[in-house]
Amino acid sequence: MLLQNRASYRSMRPRLSSAVDQEMLYARSQIENAPLLKNDHELYAPLYRNVSRFKRSYELMEETLKVYVYKEGQRPILHEPVLKGIYASEGWFMMQLEANKQFVTRDSRKAHLFYLPFSSRMLEETLYVQNSHNHKDLIQYLRNYVNMISAKHNFWNRTEGADHFLVACHDWAPAETRIIMANCIRALCNSDVKQGFVFGKDVSLPETNVLSPQNPLWAIGGKPASQRSILAFFAGSMHGYLRPILLHHWENKDPDMKIFGQMPKAKGRGKRKGKMDYIQHMKSSKYCICAKGYEVHSPRVVEAIFYECVPVIISDNFVPPFFEILNWESFAVFVLEKDIPNLKNILLSISEKRYRKMQMMVKKVQQHFLWHPRPVKYDIFHMILHSIWYNRVFLARAR
Repeated sequence: MLLQNRASYRSMRPRLSSAVDQEMLYARSQIENAPLLKNDHELYAPLYRNVSRFKRSYELMEETLKVYVYKEGQRPILHEPVLKGIYASEGWFMMQLEANKQFVTRDSRKAHLFYLPFSSRMLEETLYVQNSHNHKDLIQYLRNYVNMISAKHNFWNRTEGADHFLVACHDWAPAETRIIMANCIRALCNSDVKQGFVFGKDVSLPETNVLSPQNPLWAIGGKPASQRSILAFFAGSMHGYLRPILLHHWENKDPDMKIFGQMPKAKGRGKRKGKMDYIQHMKSSKYCICAKGYEVHSPRVVEAIFYECVPVIISDNFVPPFFEILNWESFAVFVLEKDIPNLKNILLSISEKRYRKMQMMVKKVQQHFLWHPRPVKYDIFHMILHSIWYNRVFLARAR
């Protein structure tokens, strides 16, 4: 599907003739013919679809990639990153890319990619009228922004935006960008193939719930596999149609299945104590249930990895982050929505040996989902950028 979608989308794109596109074609050739990698001390091969191709692609990104960041646009919607909460991925990426000296270039002629630095979260906070169910002002703002940069520069016009990208985590971002930025590579948390996510062009953005911007790695880790006494855990608001079904079948039904709505709080406990109960449950569970809410994505996927709990993803049509690179079935369990009544049997069918290997793999893949105050090799900043680079490489066309 990935290859078919890329070929189909590439056939509709305008032919490009710049030197940077020839560099993309060279990079594609290098990746497709990557030398076989043996015993890499940084990358554990079973985690990846093809570790040799990933390693070579990442090296080429470090050597080659240049990004032009538009300076136009006013705060708070543009150039103002939100660094806390469930939409923090877009903010951390914006902050770290705009400060980056390795990948960012001021010379547009050298740019392989052009970044549209707006915050979908701030777009919603600034312009949306509560309970109006009307997004026209938000869409018009983005249309005006594109018109402004296309009138001032020729970068957008020469490719119809095909070498541009955006990074947006809000639920509404796919709909708001679907027409105006249709040709762009869109890094979206809401990566629903049934709702406009273009498999092979767009990028699945990890939704990361950053609790402390000063210390994004606060509370990382969890109990060893041998000390995890809870089979499966879920707690969360009843967003969407799926979670009520999950609770109908499993809330207070089985002592091995700790399935709640909001976490129960003892008398006198504050919000922070309640959050710690949630974290401690994740740190003590073998499997963490990542059930979709209103949309396909959930911060629980990354939280599970953060707390070294095997993610159980229940969300049909969801494309997981870094899907083109990671072998998700090596460290996560996928359960169809219709199979919720059989959830415990599915988990118990996984042998203890298999579970322990998956939990070990979660710990190894964790490096790809961590924000650091300053980016480090293979971290989430570089992995998001790599996914965008990778799609750009494989969407390039020859003259």
